[in-house]
Amino acid sequence: MSSSIATPPLLQEIKSSLMPCSFKVMNSNISQHVFSACLLFALCLCYSLIVSAQRINDLPPPPPPPQPPIVSPAQNHPIEVDEDDVISVTTSEVLLPVTVRDARGQLVTSLKREDFRVYEDGREQPLSDLALRQVPVDVVLMIDSSSSAASNLDDFRRAALEFAARLAPEDRVSLIKFDDRIELLLDWTQNRLQLERALRRITPGVFTRFNDALSLAAREQFSGASRRHAIVVLTDGIDSGRGRATLNTVFRSLLDAQATLYVIGNTEIERVKKKTELQTLLNASVSVARFNELRIDDLRQALHVLDLSERNLEILTDATGGRFYKPQSFTQLDQVYREVADELRHQYALYYSPLDKNRNGKFRRVSVRTTRADLRAVTRAGYYTKQ
Repeated sequence: MSSSIATPPLLQEIKSSLMPCSFKVMNSNISQHVFSACLLFALCLCYSLIVSAQRINDLPPPPPPPQPPIVSPAQNHPIEVDEDDVISVTTSEVLLPVTVRDARGQLVTSLKREDFRVYEDGREQPLSDLALRQVPVDVVLMIDSSSSAASNLDDFRRAALEFAARLAPEDRVSLIKFDDRIELLLDWTQNRLQLERALRRITPGVFTRFNDALSLAAREQFSGASRRHAIVVLTDGIDSGRGRATLNTVFRSLLDAQATLYVIGNTEIERVKKKTELQTLLNASVSVARFNELRIDDLRQALHVLDLSERNLEILTDATGGRFYKPQSFTQLDQVYREVADELRHQYALYYSPLDKNRNGKFRRVSVRTTRADLRAVTRAGYYTKQ
């Protein structure tokens, strides 16, 4: 800023407004001097005030007051974990839910940490000290309310309630129904009464947005690595093609969420119905078969679609370490859901820190073996590293 400050326009205006004024004063030298001195004093005072205001405005604004450092709750209140408590892990560790069965398909629940070998891209990984600790599970219960399952909702409600009752007290469930719409009927809860009320709100729909529903559930319902993630869905797996997600999208979403998929498929129930109807039409007279030619073609195409759907569901469940069930009737739902609940309660939780520290977003294939040749360990096919 220059040392000589020009007279502000406001002061110029004050001067010009005062100078023309005439005052009746005493015709004496003293009175004139007094008047001149007062006038000069007033002008100087106004000038000083305006210059001071201008200088204040030209100054930079004062710095903001220092902010207190941000302290995480963990720093203020460190958490101590007992041996029997549920654990949480850092993002550098990988959690693998592992199911082990014997040659008869029975669950094996007596293995120890030294009985397992974990491989990532063919390279054996050292297991963490956290291996085989108790880890609660979050389970999304889903129902395809557009398929033939919609006519057997009471069977599903009963089986879902029994499923929830067999989970551990610290496990949580949520409920999603999907058809042409996808609705979250119940967010995470441990309250079985809330689940029962939500199950009553399931109503039948029309089309099936299977891919959208599964992908959305995997992306939106799961967070964090301190709990196991599972999806249990009752469906025929046939997507109407009206959504945006593809089978590849579903596959990626499930692996990103580290979610194990269990599918209770009503595909076999539908297959028996359609085969029976088809055989009836084919065994009829030539004229009846000709009259129902379009229906016969539809049934053959429907059976082909069921076969494709089953193959896709097998791929998804195998890749995530889950299972694909094909009950023969809806009366078997209770038994199937019991088996899924028992598996979730008896899974092993293996933790390891990958030897490859490169976080490049690529897929890493994982496999788990046991030291006993007669046992089969199942887990997801792998995971995508976070960049």
